[in-house]
Amino acid sequence: MTARTSDIEKAAGVLRAGGLVALPTETVYGLGANAEDPAAVSRIFQVKGRPSSHPLIVHIGGAEQLDDWVQEVPATARLLAERFWPGPLTLVLRRGRRVPLEATGGLETVAVRVPDHPVALALLSAFGGGVTAPSANRFGSVSPTTADDVRAELGDAVDFVLDGGPCEVGVESTIVDATGEIPTILRPGGVTREDLEAVLGCLLAVPATSRVRVPGQHPSHYAPRARVVLVEPEKVVAEAELAQELGHRVGVFLPASFADAEVKAHAVVQVPGSMAAYARGLYGFLRELDQQGCDLIVASLPAEEGLGLAIANRLRRAAGPRTTV
Repeated sequence: MTARTSDIEKAAGVLRAGGLVALPTETVYGLGANAEDPAAVSRIFQVKGRPSSHPLIVHIGGAEQLDDWVQEVPATARLLAERFWPGPLTLVLRRGRRVPLEATGGLETVAVRVPDHPVALALLSAFGGGVTAPSANRFGSVSPTTADDVRAELGDAVDFVLDGGPCEVGVESTIVDATGEIPTILRPGGVTREDLEAVLGCLLAVPATSRVRVPGQHPSHYAPRARVVLVEPEKVVAEAELAQELGHRVGVFLPASFADAEVKAHAVVQVPGSMAAYARGLYGFLRELDQQGCDLIVASLPAEEGLGLAIANRLRRAAGPRTTV
């Protein structure tokens, strides 16, 4: 844990006063506010430029607190909380009275999770309540995985930045709708579908759309300034070089299987063979290519299994409705 105790106490005081704190989690940095303060929650939407209809995630200090924030906890939700919390899993359940509608986008459901980061947990303990915290970036742009990312994007709009070092997972939490008889994955993330299915003993659907609004469902999300286009892995080099010849400043996500390939492009990122390492570095890679002045990023989707499903989801959202050249 890199943050000092004095910093954690200061951050807790900022939350109590209705301010905004950027806090580290194992997934990405969040922009946090007192979950029970409608005015503070509303300020999150103003700072991010986020539509007020997009619900936020309430972060709590432990699974034993879940009953304080929701109306009821089905057996499947209890099982998932006991198995995966603290961790990158968010459960959607019926909203309890403590949660204002400002935090749920007007819905009668609320998304809740326990982060697996010592600084975040220490802050939640010192604060003594729940913290609503979407990613600490402008709406739709690349999520931050370091404190410097937050400072560069939000600047003085955040009252206090709590530095907990680089995020270990690197992509957002998996969101599971646990309100029905059979849970549904609404957003792939740091807990894999395979791990969830192993615990529940059943197959889980990952629908493209759902009746429940959750973070990350906007047609264009997690997007760098450069336009992202997705092609088949074997076409990445050719498409990148063609775009470069046509005058683009091209950034390339070079698949691990093409590690020895020479690419005529403005900038090249070698994609790790490990999906955990790829997920951890994904947003940093996108930011790096933006910083190098690329206006086009050519990438391919990984196999959609394990963390590859979450990476593919983020790349599709980064590309937006137009996903190919």
